[in-house]
Parts: sequence; C-alpha cells; structure tokens
Amino acid sequence: MDSAAFAAGLRPEAAEWDARGALPAEVVKAVAHAGFLAADLPAAAGGAGCTQPQLGALCADFGGVCSALRALLTVQGMVAAAVLRWGTAGQRARWLPALARGDVLAGFAATEAGAGTELSAVTTSAERAGGQVRLRGRKRWVTFGQLADVFLVLATCAGRLVTVLVEADRPGITAEPVRGQLGMRAAQLAHLGFDGVLVPAENLLAPPGFGLSHVTATALDHGRFTVAWGCVGMAEACLRAAAAHAAGRVQGDVPLAGHQTVRALLGRSLADTSAARELCARAAALRENGDPGAVAGTVLAKYAAARSAAAVADRAGQVLGAAGCAEDSLVGRFFRDAKVMRIIEGSDEVAEQQLGEYALRWRP
Repeated sequence: MDSAAFAAGLRPEAAEWDARGALPAEVVKAVAHAGFLAADLPAAAGGAGCTQPQLGALCADFGGVCSALRALLTVQGMVAAAVLRWGTAGQRARWLPALARGDVLAGFAATEAGAGTELSAVTTSAERAGGQVRLRGRKRWVTFGQLADVFLVLATCAGRLVTVLVEADRPGITAEPVRGQLGMRAAQLAHLGFDGVLVPAENLLAPPGFGLSHVTATALDHGRFTVAWGCVGMAEACLRAAAAHAAGRVQGDVPLAGHQTVRALLGRSLADTSAARELCARAAALRENGDPGAVAGTVLAKYAAARSAAAVADRAGQVLGAAGCAEDSLVGRFFRDAKVMRIIEGSDEVAEQQLGEYALRWRP
C-alpha cells in the first residue's frame, strides 16, 4: 500500500489521538496489516525488504501526520534491527516474523532516572539464575511501554552490559503510564519496573559486554534515521500549513502572503526543510550502500532535521497566529513534538560533539 495515501487518510484523526493520549488499536492493526512495521527487514525474515530510501519516505509520510504514528515504526524497527544484526538463528526465527506482522509489538527499555545520555550508567541488573536471568530495576520513558508485548532491556550482568528480550506478561513487570508529557502524547509512554522478573537465558541478545556498544548502538542508529525522516515530514507539514494560511488569510484587503515579512518566514522554512530532506536522502544512500560514513551521516541528518522541524514549526506558529495555538492545531502539536525530537535518540549537544569529532577527521 502507498504509505503517503495511507498516512493522508489518517490525518484528520491525529489531533484526537494526541488529545486522548493513545493510538487506536485499529490503527495499529491497520499499520501492521499494510506491512509497514519493520518494513526494512528482508523478506526471508518476514519483512517487506524495503530499501533505506523507501524506509525514509515511509517515516516522512507518517511523521507528517503524527509523531506517535512514526514512533510506532521507529521502536518496532529498532528492536527488529537489533535482533536481525545480533540475534541467534533461533531468536531471529522466533521474533522477526512476529515483529514484521505486528503479532508482537516492541518497546526499547534503556533510559533510567540516572542514565539518559550516559546509558553506560544503567543500574538495572540481570543476574544469572541457573538457566534463567533475573531482572531488577526501573526504566523510564519507554515509548509504547503501555502497549508493547516484548521489551529489549539494557542491563548490567556481572559488571558487563547486556540486552535481554523480556516478554511484557512475565510476573514482576509493572507499567506506570506517562500522561501529559510535552510531546508525542499518543505514544503511550510508560515507566517500567522489573522486580525479580525471570526470563530464559536464551533471551539474552548477543554476548555480555555487547549490550551497549553493539546491540543498543544498532537500535539507536536505526532510531536516529527514522526520527530524522519523521522530522522532515513534520517540517514539510508545518510549511504547507503556514503557506496555505498565508495565501488564504486576508487582513485589511491584503493577503497575509503579501507581506514581505511573512514571505521571508516561508522562504527560510523552505530552505531549512529542503536542506533537511537532502541530508536525510544522503544518509539513506550511505546506509543503502554500506558506506563507512553512514553512522556519521545519520547523526548529521537527525541533528539537522530535528532542528529544522523545530524552527519551521516555530515560524509556522508565527504565521498562523492564534489559529496555531488552537487545541487541534497540527502546527501547535508539531511545535511540541519537535522539541522532543531534539532530545531523543541523542540530544543536539551530543550530536554536536559527535559531529565535531567527525569534522576533525574530515578532509576535503
């Protein structure tokens, strides 16, 4: 199914999802049925085998409608990418087709109260107990934590970082819904508790010591890419809304678009949005070709696209005025969401440090 047409059909409902704080179950099922979940998984693993440019376009289409809708793709894809890259044959056979079909919805549980940017500081423990692993700890801000069937959990085991696949229905797991957060209000966030949760040892993903540097790094890289494209969709949607309002709004017999200041706001927004799309397209090409610069290219794309979404949403709010502050305003919703985009999957400041390191190695 055409992702642009699919997303456009959902656009009238998105403000209601945000107000209600949840994606409707039928929408999640429709996304899964259309084959959009973990769409870049190879066909042999149950996915659609879409290319990186195709995945980017899909996320831009969804991001231009609702950030939570795009986040559904992001989180499912993050966990699927980690299992595909680091899972055993048995783990891939068990989890990947189910993730692609949407039979299983995923959550990524890494952040803690004292471990956000610095994930190596996680205190959630995974202790060996015979043929099982016992988890104890607390995770925060888990996207779709209220809805997920399985969590990819970052923890420490005997002083080394590990990742564990933990089914949500295991005894000892509690989920505290998060409501009223600044943005992504329909993404059904939750804070999770793991109180002596037992899982089979075969649920460990990759060897001990690989949890952050390999598994989590793979997941976050996939997340940054999809968030970047989602931000392009947000920026383009805000620009369209601002341009339409400026063209149709008349003040004192003069169209709003007749004012030089308004045209300048739209012009800057067009430049920012176009640049973000080009950087995301470059990142997609690097990833598709297996280029060594793909990781840095993805960081650059996410950094630029998130800042673009924030700037364009801000300018669109100026153009729309009071209309942009209405409860059901797309621009107002994306203004809030865009701030979140500049924090998740690596904040602006972290990205600047990473890009600075790359710049020091770069030669024309």
